[in-house]
Amino acid sequence: MKRTITISAALLALGASLCGQEITQEHKERARMLVSQMTLEEKINYIGGYRDGFHIMPVERLGIPEIRMADGPQGVRNNTKSTLFACGAAAAATWNPETVYEMGTALGQDSRARGVHILLGPGLNIYRSPLCGRNFEYMGEDPYLASTMAVSYIKGVQSQGVMATAKHFALNNQEYDRHHVSSDADERTMHEIYFPAFKAAVEEAHVGSVMTSYNLVNNVHAAENPYLIREVLKGKWGFDGFVMSDWTSTYTALGCVKGGLDLEMPRAFLMNMDEIRPLMESGAISEREIDEKVQNILQSLVAFGFLDREQKDESIPEDNPYSREVAYRMACESPVLLKNNGILPLKSGKKNSIAVLGPNADRIPCGGGSGKVDPIYSISLAEGLKQLGKQYHICHLSASEGRDYDSEENISVLKSAGTVIVSVGFDTETEKENSDRTFSLPQGQDELIEFALEHNKNVVVVVYAGGGFDMSRWHDRVSAILLGWYPGQEGGLAISHILAGTVSPSGRLPISIERHLENNPTARSYYPSEPKTKRGSTNRSVTYSEGVFMGYRGYDRTGVKPLYPFGHGLTYSHFTYSGLEVTPSGDGFDVSFTLCNDGKHDAAETAQVYVGAASPCVPRPVKELKGFSKTFVRKGESARVTIHLDREDFAYYDTIIKDFTADPGIYTIMVGASSEDIRLSSEIKL
Repeated sequence: MKRTITISAALLALGASLCGQEITQEHKERARMLVSQMTLEEKINYIGGYRDGFHIMPVERLGIPEIRMADGPQGVRNNTKSTLFACGAAAAATWNPETVYEMGTALGQDSRARGVHILLGPGLNIYRSPLCGRNFEYMGEDPYLASTMAVSYIKGVQSQGVMATAKHFALNNQEYDRHHVSSDADERTMHEIYFPAFKAAVEEAHVGSVMTSYNLVNNVHAAENPYLIREVLKGKWGFDGFVMSDWTSTYTALGCVKGGLDLEMPRAFLMNMDEIRPLMESGAISEREIDEKVQNILQSLVAFGFLDREQKDESIPEDNPYSREVAYRMACESPVLLKNNGILPLKSGKKNSIAVLGPNADRIPCGGGSGKVDPIYSISLAEGLKQLGKQYHICHLSASEGRDYDSEENISVLKSAGTVIVSVGFDTETEKENSDRTFSLPQGQDELIEFALEHNKNVVVVVYAGGGFDMSRWHDRVSAILLGWYPGQEGGLAISHILAGTVSPSGRLPISIERHLENNPTARSYYPSEPKTKRGSTNRSVTYSEGVFMGYRGYDRTGVKPLYPFGHGLTYSHFTYSGLEVTPSGDGFDVSFTLCNDGKHDAAETAQVYVGAASPCVPRPVKELKGFSKTFVRKGESARVTIHLDREDFAYYDTIIKDFTADPGIYTIMVGASSEDIRLSSEIKL
């Protein structure tokens, strides 16, 4: 362990010295000099992907190297095996920016070990509905939580001399027919809910590149959308890195050039000589606009040191010990214990034999598409349970499908077991890019849980998923439910230690989980309207009619109670909150309170601070997350926690002034263990 940490610290210092991340005037001048020496053909060729679609082409005569990209948010992909980390939703479920920073650092090291310059992650789209096929890549429903985690992830990656990519800008909240569906939202909703994580990536983390999304936004494709790219990203936020398209998400050469796109991926289908030269000859575009794109790419590469060193670092092993350790910690911190009637932690001893079964018992699943990573190795739940030691008698029931367990032998094992663990959920085929998923578990899995309940009342359900799912058929009858997300290569071992109690669960929901799909605030507007034709193609629109009232904001407004609220998660201990003090500090307030662990286990508690306006000038949510702290407290001990709120934490987006503003007045400061479990509150005057 000590050696691993030493390696990490050395590489961290090296990375910080290699890349400034922020683009300076010196970087811009060097890029401008290179652009001035390039021919028109070289410049046009440079703004499209190259070779296998994951490279930017070299210009060898000017010393510009070939630049390699790789997917993905939870591991390095594309012709390689690498560490498989917990997915984006799981990262958010840790509620621990430090752990997510280490994940980013490890991803940066894994990238350097393979000579990757640009990592295509993190995914920063907001969880609007459980149906979106790529929710597992994203960081939950709340913009504040997602922003905090995004900054940590990006800073970690870029500390190692690897460029991160914030994707998919913007409003990519469904995968259904993603090339033709327009996400139609008002300006305030975009700026308050769907933009903040991208804004934080640019302004706080200085992310090197941004990727646009497939969908249209207010009926203009994202890759050709001047409001998104020119006005907001490059204008309001001052982004001076480069903007790339998602793969095959471009539609017209003129739209790409004018909209502000810098790099077309995976190759130049439209931004090529045949398409651009006629536009230049007609005066529709100028060479200066092409120069601007090349400039943006090159100044970013210069800032990261890519023109001055080899990217592949031979001193970092591909099977990186530091990455393995971080992956294990992620897998320990992210699972959320949703329900527990006291059956967990598992009781040891042969009298409490444990039967484990289910389609995900002997594998660690992952979401599909560009988020799928081939791990160097992985540990399944069944394998992890067997590694707990001789104090547990583990019986793994196998079957060719969810419905082939009903043999006489298996039924006998189930009846005699002290505890039955059923491992279910989604995988690369049922939750993936380019299609949406069902709210119900995949076929046969509800029946499998009910089959286990027929023969044993002590059933624990472990679910792998990227978001909420239907539990209505068995929720009230099972003894415990653990949401493991997609926990990465170490997931089986980590979850086994959580079940056994050697690790107290500390994950918290970054989403709300509804009892029924129709309860979701977006249920009536998730699927698109009838088609409408624009630019020669047939598009459909999804109107974000819920506005800012999605997720827990929507449940607070309607009074409908979710099955499990945003921020929920159980531990094996119990915490009390006391001594709330809210005092002016700088441009805001310090919120201080005491956490006391009066339970029987050492554990971590994630205390959450919400803010609500008493008499808002415009419709506003009852409360919004504006701070949190994950604090480890030993049993019988207490800790004083202080969380600072800035003035901007009281603000909303004013569509008249086109900026955030905080109105004077009375605000309620709420401290709790979830969005519904508020323990302390106090009013302040702003």
